Amino acid sequence: MSEAFADTEHLVAASLDEAETGTGSGLSERDQQILAFERQWWKYAGAKEQAVRELFDMTATRYYQALNALIDSPEALAHDPMLVKRLRRMRSTRQRARSARRLGDV
Repeated sequence: MSEAFADTEHLVAASLDEAETGTGSGLSERDQQILAFERQWWKYAGAKEQAVRELFDMTATRYYQALNALIDSPEALAHDPMLVKRLRRMRSTRQRARSARRLGDV
């Protein structure tokens, strides 16, 4: 594992320690790890997709499917409201941009 991704893995673990783990949040450990990663991944060099493969052992497509389902859950919103709202806002912005491009191409 590269040094940057080892640092990312360490950061995810530290972020989990800071989060409300074990408080009955209703989120699985993997879901909590995904939220911790989304909160911190940009601090390290390297491609996000490569970090996803190394940390979560899943493809980028599968990761984003899991992330989208996760940010729609009330448990995720209760666990980290600012992060989930930011991720929802970013998703909505991308969806609107895609729709506008499609409508402009007609």
